[in-house]
Amino acid sequence: MQLTGPEIKRQMQLNNPANPGDYGRPNIIIEPFDERCLGSNSYDLHLAPKMRVYKNTIPYGMVPAIPYKEGRQYTMEDWFSWKYRDQYDARNDTYAKYLKGNPEYDFRNPKFLIDPTKSNETIEFEIPEYGAILNPQFGYLASTVEYTETYNLFPYIDGKSSLGRNFILNHHTAGRGDDGFCGTWTLEIRVLYPTVVYPYMRIGQIYYEKFTGDQKQYHKNPASHYNGQVGPTPAAPVPVDLFIKDLVERNR
Repeated sequence: MQLTGPEIKRQMQLNNPANPGDYGRPNIIIEPFDERCLGSNSYDLHLAPKMRVYKNTIPYGMVPAIPYKEGRQYTMEDWFSWKYRDQYDARNDTYAKYLKGNPEYDFRNPKFLIDPTKSNETIEFEIPEYGAILNPQFGYLASTVEYTETYNLFPYIDGKSSLGRNFILNHHTAGRGDDGFCGTWTLEIRVLYPTVVYPYMRIGQIYYEKFTGDQKQYHKNPASHYNGQVGPTPAAPVPVDLFIKDLVERNR
């Protein structure tokens, strides 16, 4: 059963002795909170200024985002910068090589590999106040401005209809939270077209549902990776569970 907007606010005002803290914390904490962002059955979340991309996914010399100047005519050349190149090879004119359509400039090239079982290095950048253009080639790790805590309820986030109609995806299967999760929400943003985003723009909504059954709260689970996270947090290595292989072989 999903909570209404007024019930979300009520849950924020009631301290629960069973929750952490000297006097028990409310079942829902949203910081900062402004009632203008409270909807009929959700609360609007906002895009924090810092974003990250996986370093190995960036073609040589390419920038992950372009600072946006309204009224300027942008070209493919704007995606390249000295800052993101190890060195400039004047003899081979490396810069021009990419602009002429080198086949490396294609995210399907297996050179741009992510191994989910390992930690992958990221590059951080900040969205200027006047906005940044995101590239459809990249996946972006971002985060919400809002820090939330949820107890005894099931939280999850999703996009807003206006985001969907601009073909902005704010999470990849990872929009579900947990009872006991505390932290900002990491977003996995993709765009279909070059798209301008701004710090503090509305980037999604958080919903809450009641559940039944015994609790296994996230903040008490030693296997939890992301509790207390702040800012765009890279993926923890995904385990390869060989004990599952053993179970399969045992049951043949």
